[in-house]
Amino acid sequence: METLETMKGPVLKVGIEDKVEPSKALVFGLQHVLAMFGATVTVPLVVGGAVGLSGSEIALMIQAVLLAMGIATLLQTTIGSRYPIVQGSSFAFIPGLIAIGSSLGMAAVQGALIVGGLIEAAIGWLGIIGKVRKLFTPLVTGVTITLIGFSLADVAVKNFFNFYADPSGGTIARATLVAVITFLTTVMVALRAKGSLKAMPVVVGAAVGYLVSVPLGLTDFGLVKSLPIVSVPRPFPWGEPIFDTTAIVLLLFAFMVSIIESVGDYHAIAAVTGSEVTGKHIARGIGSEGLACSIAGLLGACGTTSYSENIGVVALTKVGSRYVVQIGAVILILLSLVPKFGGVLASMPAPVLGGLTLALYGMISVTGLRLIKERVEFNDRNTLILAAALIAGLGAPQLPAEFLAAFPKIVASILESGMAVGALTAIVLDRLL
Repeated sequence: METLETMKGPVLKVGIEDKVEPSKALVFGLQHVLAMFGATVTVPLVVGGAVGLSGSEIALMIQAVLLAMGIATLLQTTIGSRYPIVQGSSFAFIPGLIAIGSSLGMAAVQGALIVGGLIEAAIGWLGIIGKVRKLFTPLVTGVTITLIGFSLADVAVKNFFNFYADPSGGTIARATLVAVITFLTTVMVALRAKGSLKAMPVVVGAAVGYLVSVPLGLTDFGLVKSLPIVSVPRPFPWGEPIFDTTAIVLLLFAFMVSIIESVGDYHAIAAVTGSEVTGKHIARGIGSEGLACSIAGLLGACGTTSYSENIGVVALTKVGSRYVVQIGAVILILLSLVPKFGGVLASMPAPVLGGLTLALYGMISVTGLRLIKERVEFNDRNTLILAAALIAGLGAPQLPAEFLAAFPKIVASILESGMAVGALTAIVLDRLL
C-alpha cells in the first residue's frame, strides 16, 4: 500500500504547476543553471583530467554532460517525480568513473552507466526502491558519503599543485598561487557574500581563478580556437560501449548512493514547496534518474542525481514552478550545442579545480559525518561498525597493484574503491550484528 507523507513548508509565491511569463521564466531558469553549473561541470573536468583525456576530449565530455543533464531534468519534471528538481552530475560517481576510465577506458564507462542506469530505473519503476533503502541505514549512508570525499582527496591535491599537467613540478609556484586565490575566493563568497551571489561560490571562484591563471601562462586558448561554434553531440563518442562486469558492479555502489541522496532531496523539495511525498513520487523519480543515467552513458557523459543546491534556490526565491526548471533544462541543452563554450571550460587550469575542490570534496565527507552524528546512536555496536567500515574503506585502495593482481578481477576492482569497500563492510556488519 502506498504511504503518504504531507510536508508543510514555506508558502510559495509560484506553485509547482503555476506558469510564469516567458521573460521571468528565462531569468528564473538561468538562475537554476548558475546554481548547479559549477558543480556539474567540475565532474567531467576532474574525471577527464584524472583519466588522461586531451583538452578536446574533455570539451566533448562537457558538451555531453550539459546535454545529458538538460534531458535528465526534463525527464524528472515530466515523467519523473514532477517536482521542480534540477538534475546534475553526481560526485558519487567520480571515484568509480576514474577507476574504470583509467583501467578499462571510457568505452567501459559508457557501458557501466548504461547498464547501471537500467538497473536503477528498474529499482524505481518496479517498486524495489523500498527494499534497497532498507540496506542503506543512516550509518551505512553516512560511512559511504564520508568515504566518497576521502577517496577524492588525492585528486584535489594533485590538481592543486598541477601534478596531472606538469608532474615534473616546474609550475608549482604559479599553480599554488592560482589554487590559493581560487580557494580563498570560493570560501569568502560562501561565507561572506549576500543575496544570490552567496549561492554561487563555485562559479565565482572558478571565474576569478581562471582570470588570474591567464597572465601566469597556465591557460591555453588554442583548443577554443580550433573548435566549431555549433555542433550536436553524437552518441558513443568513446567508441562502441564495453559491458564489463567488474565495471558495472563497481559503479553500482555509486548508483546506490545517488538513489539515497535523491530520495532525501524529494523529501526536501516537498517540505520547501508544501507538497506531498508518496511512494509513487519516489518510484517515478528514481526510475527517471535511472533512464537519464543510461542516456548519459549513450552520450558519453557522467551519472546524474538531483541537486540540493537548486532546492535551496526554490526555498530562497519561493518560485517552485517546474516549468521554470524546464526552462533551465532547455538552457543547458542549448549550451551543449556550442563546442567553443565547452572548450573554454575544458581549458580551465588544474590548479583552479584544485582550489575549488579542496573544500568541495571535504564538504562531501563532512556531510557524511554530520549525517552520522545526527542520525546514528554512538553505542558499542554502531561505533564498531563505523570504525571497521572507515578503516576498510580507507585502507583497501592503498593495496599495491601487483598484490591486487592475485585477486579475481571483480574483487580487485571493488578493493580499489574505498567507497565500495566501506559500504559493503557497513552493510554486512549492520545486517549481522
